[in-house]
Amino acid sequence: MKNRFIQAYNQAPWRTQLQWIGFFLLGLVVIVLVAGLYLSITAQATSAGVAIKNLEVERENLDRQIADLKTQYAILTSAKVMRERAEAMGYEPADPSDAVFVVVPGYTGRQPEIVALPVNLDDQSKSLIDSSYRQSLWEWLFQSTSRLIQTRR
Repeated sequence: MKNRFIQAYNQAPWRTQLQWIGFFLLGLVVIVLVAGLYLSITAQATSAGVAIKNLEVERENLDRQIADLKTQYAILTSAKVMRERAEAMGYEPADPSDAVFVVVPGYTGRQPEIVALPVNLDDQSKSLIDSSYRQSLWEWLFQSTSRLIQTRR
């Protein structure tokens, strides 16, 4: 019975050599595939990093341009430049004695805007913090024990 599972003849040496070469090549292919996958992922990460760096540089350039444009706008709208532009267009500074005030019937003028709620005197007497939060731990402990003793009696 035991002899049934034993091969009847040995394989030829060239077949075992081919099997070893096949296993070696299979291992080599697996290693090359893993290395290729690693290189692919590394290349993608590197390209993403370079893209991020380029976008950061572009953002810095845009921030500088925005700051420059804000500066130019501030210079163009300064009082001195606006006065010079107005004089070049033929405008003259207004004299307060030449000003004409027009009364519009029914117009009450600017109304003040109320941004805070009115404070009631009754609300000031109330404390914003609950009394139980202003109590010390010892006071709470003594009150709790005294209540417990009273309920037991």
